[in-house]
Amino acid sequence: MTLDTKYTARSGRVFMNGTQALTRLPLIQKQRDQQDGLNTAGFISGYRGSPLGNVDLALWNAQKHLDAHDIVFQPGLNEDLAATSVWGTQQLNLFPDATREGVFAMWYGKGPGLDRSMDVFKHANNAGTSKHGGVLLIAGDDHGAKSSTVAYQSEHILQAAGIPVLYPSTVQEYLDFGIHGWAMSRYSGLWISMKCVTDVVESSASVDVDINRVQPVYPEDFQLPEDGLNIRWPDTPLAQEERLNNYRWYAALAYVRANKIDRIVIDSPNAKFGIMTAGKAYLDVRQALIDLGLTKESSATLGIRLYKVGCVWPLEAQGAREFATGLDEILVVEEKRQILEYAIKEELYNWRDDVRPEVYGKYGAKRDGGGEWSVPRGPWLLPPNGELSPAIIAKAIAQRLLKRELPAEIRATIEARLAIIRAKEKDGQRISVVAERKPWFCSGCPHNTSTRVPEGSRAVAGIGCHYMTIWMDRNTETFTQMGGEGVTWIGQQHFTKTKHIFANLGDGTYFHSGILAIRAAIAAKANITYRILFNDAVAMTGGQPVDGTLTVPMINATLVAEGVKKIVIVSDEPEKYKGVSLVNTPEVYHRDDYDAVMEELRQVEGTTIIIYDQTCATEKRRRRKRGTYPDPQRRVFINDEVCEGCGDCSEKSHCLSVEPYETPLGTKRQINQSSCNKDFSCLKGFCPSFVTAEGAEMIKPKIDGANIPALDKNMPEPELPTINRAYNILVPGVGGTGVVTVGAILGMAAHLENKGVHVLDITGLAQKGGAVISHIQIGYAPENLYATRIGIGEADLILGCDSLVAASKEITSKAQKGRTWGAINQAKVPTAEIIANRKWRYPSKITEYDIRDVLGEDNVDFFD
Repeated sequence: MTLDTKYTARSGRVFMNGTQALTRLPLIQKQRDQQDGLNTAGFISGYRGSPLGNVDLALWNAQKHLDAHDIVFQPGLNEDLAATSVWGTQQLNLFPDATREGVFAMWYGKGPGLDRSMDVFKHANNAGTSKHGGVLLIAGDDHGAKSSTVAYQSEHILQAAGIPVLYPSTVQEYLDFGIHGWAMSRYSGLWISMKCVTDVVESSASVDVDINRVQPVYPEDFQLPEDGLNIRWPDTPLAQEERLNNYRWYAALAYVRANKIDRIVIDSPNAKFGIMTAGKAYLDVRQALIDLGLTKESSATLGIRLYKVGCVWPLEAQGAREFATGLDEILVVEEKRQILEYAIKEELYNWRDDVRPEVYGKYGAKRDGGGEWSVPRGPWLLPPNGELSPAIIAKAIAQRLLKRELPAEIRATIEARLAIIRAKEKDGQRISVVAERKPWFCSGCPHNTSTRVPEGSRAVAGIGCHYMTIWMDRNTETFTQMGGEGVTWIGQQHFTKTKHIFANLGDGTYFHSGILAIRAAIAAKANITYRILFNDAVAMTGGQPVDGTLTVPMINATLVAEGVKKIVIVSDEPEKYKGVSLVNTPEVYHRDDYDAVMEELRQVEGTTIIIYDQTCATEKRRRRKRGTYPDPQRRVFINDEVCEGCGDCSEKSHCLSVEPYETPLGTKRQINQSSCNKDFSCLKGFCPSFVTAEGAEMIKPKIDGANIPALDKNMPEPELPTINRAYNILVPGVGGTGVVTVGAILGMAAHLENKGVHVLDITGLAQKGGAVISHIQIGYAPENLYATRIGIGEADLILGCDSLVAASKEITSKAQKGRTWGAINQAKVPTAEIIANRKWRYPSKITEYDIRDVLGEDNVDFFD
């Protein structure tokens, strides 16, 4: 087994995450087409963004496998142009010079990218797909806004474009539904979408990669028109509309029906209470039933019927009616706004009163029998805000079940579980004194300097790592969608006493669409200074290059042509511009002169530009490891006997590698040499304690006296815990310190032992410094595992790599005294609070007290 096995194995089980499954998917489609004697190719385009932030990295890493399967990966300049190029692949066979029988295509993008691409989606979906091509649209949904500026749900916008929505629950279903998606697209002529949420994309599991696992069945109960439903030319808008309304959607529904995409997974001969659900919510429902003490068998005994919907829009009616027949009540469990609830209510509306079940979802029963918009609204049963959890769903199911006749033993079990949930919820409401570990700029990040604002000015934020300035002391407030940076000022400038603002604009966003914002500001004669943050990488999603050629001279030349009033270049290496030909010869300054530059430009009437040129610190670190970037043989240290702990070095550098250092004479400062990226901004601190060592290299410490072979030989066999369903491990820690690696190692180990395993890595915005959590569930078989996120009171072990994150409510809510064990690292890794508060102290005593209180004295060990 190698790291490439996930892309080369044609059968058997392989451990992979959701992003890797999306990468493997087109390889399987090509192999299937080859088996069927089709000469096809693949084409992938889109634009990165959470939760699909690493799709392009995964595709690049698998480039040799894509090449071997005649699959082209062409990253999009932005989402809508990527979608337009995908549309082009379906037009290929309208022309006589095509070299393939068809091209199966994939588009990927996060929610806001979906929004900006609607024009393309409607046109392309109306036009149709080719007979041996097909389009799979991968929609990335960040329901909890963990790494997004909106809590996004894609179904409604896809419905508006007329694109059917498949909603997989697991990494396995990414492969299964993906193959169905292309087959469905070829058959119906529609683009087919696949909704991918954070908790599945960022999870890992053991999956079956047999290329013949899915065998599409083509409907026998649907008659296609004589000329088919695929793309054609010439064509007219009204002909496309008629084809869409009269045939294509019904062809897609016939495919869903023939292939049992929607199915009953728990049934009862006397079913009265039905649950309809889809996607991630399906896993949460299964977990909620288990948490309430209801197995598949006992659920059937109680008359529960569970319907798993694979295609959430449009809802296949025949299967929905079969599910609803005989029920007196249906609970629809879905995250965010209603899709399934509206659909099933519409399907049942004309049923007779004596056979039509009551339907509940977002709300329970209302006294006046009113609907969603009636007043009073009443309390949510399953709120549309944020994300649902097994605990929220368990409470909703319990509320409905406890109104029914239940055996006393089952009623007692349900009420006992509800008591645990309520106790944890009450505990979560107590005031927390544990410090929050906020995401922050990496050590040596250019944004530490480039996002500063001079006294008397304000700035607006943009999309990228620099978005984090809105919770820093940077006088930066409000933001816009990607590509709209600074344009809000056009509307404000006429009605305020403020004469000028700064706008932050990342180089990736500039290339994506941001240049249009600058053009708009110029046209509006706006007094604004755009700070183009040229970092040479798309740092927020993993350090990818900008999708094309972009250099400072190119930006300068373009903006001169656009008509900006003045351009200034600021860099940590201004000397590199000596001899470089720059249009209009803009002034080039060292970053030490940055404040003076900003003060000058805010006095200039019209739109001005600062191109701030400094490479992303983390990308520098990566390149230095590869030997492709200069690594200065220079180190900075702080003499603690001279340091007075004033914190000016932290204030000047804004850098997390300047850490507190406890001494008998009080808290001083030290440089963390492991995390330092050699930006040297700390030297600007007004302090004589700094020592610069030229030609210095760090020497890795030697481990003396460690006999590793003897240790391995004498290591006692561990006493393994009994696993009834799953053993749940939480690994909370700090971004960039190996938390995700721990999850990957444990997950692969469980896979190699043929166990069922789920690993979910919750990274959010944390590149470095923020909280990261790995949820690891290990069971005897994959079918024993459901929700990827460990639920309230369900953790068996907390492997706390950082005590602050381990003591957070998000982690302690998962613990249960008497069940959960803890191994907690007490190393004092400072938070970003140290930058603004020089007197900040690591709350060791408080965190230890909280963790012991939650787990119990005998169930936790602390180490350093």
